[in-house]
Amino acid sequence: MGLSFHFSGRLRKAEDLPALIAEVKDVSNVNGWKYFIFETRFPNDSFENHTSFDEVYGICFSPPKCEPVFFTFLSNGEMVSPDRIELFAYSDDETERSYIYTISVKTQFSGVLSHQILILLIKYMKEKYFENFKLDDESYYWETGDENLMRERFKLYDRLLDNVELSIQTFPIEKDEDVVSYFERLMTQINNLKNNSSQNQVQD
Repeated sequence: MGLSFHFSGRLRKAEDLPALIAEVKDVSNVNGWKYFIFETRFPNDSFENHTSFDEVYGICFSPPKCEPVFFTFLSNGEMVSPDRIELFAYSDDETERSYIYTISVKTQFSGVLSHQILILLIKYMKEKYFENFKLDDESYYWETGDENLMRERFKLYDRLLDNVELSIQTFPIEKDEDVVSYFERLMTQINNLKNNSSQNQVQD
């Protein structure tokens, strides 16, 4: 749990990969972000027509207290989350296999400013390098550009995290209650608190 954004898409041109990596590397160095570079160039600067999980191309980086942001691709140009390949790429479940093509980034603990910078950076990268791109921002900043709404969403998620801690403290596991039943009961309580918070925010 924690405010996040989620995105998917593909690289528009295979030959653009080195330039993309160089730009992200420069931005990371300026901001003091850690980064890791995967393969830097597609074979013959072109995409393959089939799906292969043998190599990952691109770069990932991470602002402080933020989950890694992956601008990483398979050899066919599709965006991929490298940390999900081993978990889901060879699953018999089609839904599970689809998870590898979505990058999720939790920014809750990195803060509003970090989240804003990342969204603005991704908007720039989308226009320059990506196609078939979709992003779902739980702060709604991607969709609206509304800084005040973004800040309110961060406050809401802070309250939700506080509610999770409070719920665990005030809803102890009952005698003879199995773990699954306990968490179902706990999540019902948390979702009720979430819905109440959202309704109060609308009314305000």
